[in-house]
Amino acid sequence: MLYFYVEIKPESIMRKKVLFITGSINQTSQMHQISKHLPEYECWFSQIFADSPLINWVIENTSLADRTVLAGQFRQNSEAYCNTHHLPMDYKALQNRYDLVVYCSDLIIPDRMLQTKTLWVQEGMIDECTPMSKWVKRLHLPPYLAIGTSLNGSSNICDVYCAASEGYKAYFSNMGTDAQKLIATGIPNFDNCEQFLDNDLAMHDYVLVTTSDIRECFRPDDRIGFIKKCVKIAQGRKLVFKLHPNEIVERAIAEIKAHTPAGTMIFTNGNVNQMIANCAELITQYSTLVYVGIALGKPVHSYFDVDELKRLAPIQNGGTSARNIAKVCRDFLEFTGKKEDFMKQYRFELPLAAEALCE
Repeated sequence: MLYFYVEIKPESIMRKKVLFITGSINQTSQMHQISKHLPEYECWFSQIFADSPLINWVIENTSLADRTVLAGQFRQNSEAYCNTHHLPMDYKALQNRYDLVVYCSDLIIPDRMLQTKTLWVQEGMIDECTPMSKWVKRLHLPPYLAIGTSLNGSSNICDVYCAASEGYKAYFSNMGTDAQKLIATGIPNFDNCEQFLDNDLAMHDYVLVTTSDIRECFRPDDRIGFIKKCVKIAQGRKLVFKLHPNEIVERAIAEIKAHTPAGTMIFTNGNVNQMIANCAELITQYSTLVYVGIALGKPVHSYFDVDELKRLAPIQNGGTSARNIAKVCRDFLEFTGKKEDFMKQYRFELPLAAEALCE
């Protein structure tokens, strides 16, 4: 009889596992950046999912979820990103048991995932709080029924919440998330806007309009009125439109062409951050991109109050937010007490390099 000796390294058994929940490309790239600062752990990725038979039936048998991060192009693009970057995927968390789950949305979190440690990371702007949002909150209904992201970050269901700024930290607290759970870490992709000024785009000094997928998210939008307002703001200056990737492109382009001067440019792709860096003025609807304009000192327009947006604007820390969030993840992973007690005693301190950047 032959015997084979197989060496099993202790570290391969004991390495803790982290699952990053993805959604849009922005959310997915943010999770990827955070994971890069956690090399000592096994990092896995999964598109956001539900265990609800009803929600899964809708995803699998209808097109109703195709304009949400649960399915359609959002899932396709996210998983393509993961494949391109060789990120291990575990859709619906069926392959492993995890020590920490990092969420980009707390609108849908299966009960079984709450058995482990959970941490939420803000993606960007939060949709306006509508009458529907208030009723959903008041009646303690599932937060996804509010439609959109108006209640994202407000469920108080995760153990730790990482916010874009002190302003957003106060906002989420006012919306119902325990203030003790909230940390203002900054968020990747919106914490180093100065870098976008270094670009080779040929266009300069135009009025840039970045649209939102309001109609695709089943909310009313006076798009024609908005376009006419953009023309008025431009006052004869060149207009450039950058469409939201979730929009019905043919409809949006037809509307813009019908109500703007000849020579108006329309883009469905391209580096929108660099477009903002080179513009003279930025017009948005409900878009996180307004924060790029604010950080770069551009005159901005939004459906939200601009003074309030300046208060909420993400921390500019030279691109260290991913490291900040990873530090919180690591500290939480290595915490040996009850997960509910972590934030009761935790004091987040910026790494020295990040502190210098914030001065």
